[in-house]
Amino acid sequence: MKELVETIAKALVDSPDEVVVTETENEREILILLHVAQDDMGKVIGKQGRIAKAIRSVVKAASSKCDKKVKVEIE
Repeated sequence: MKELVETIAKALVDSPDEVVVTETENEREILILLHVAQDDMGKVIGKQGRIAKAIRSVVKAASSKCDKKVKVEIE
C-alpha cells in the first residue's frame, strides 16, 4: 500500500523528492501518512478534496484482499 500511495503522489506533485509516505500497522488497521511539500498540498487534495478521495478509493480497492481497514491521511 505504501508504494501505491507514493507512486500516485509523486505523479501529482511538482516536487516528487519531498514526498514521504509512512505506514503504521496494528491488529485492526493500516494507517498511511502522506507528507508533501507545502506548495504541492493543493495538488494532492484537489478541488473539494476530489483527488484525496480518489487516492483513498484506489487504496481501499487495492486493500480488499487483506482483512484490515486502511486509512490514508494527508499531512
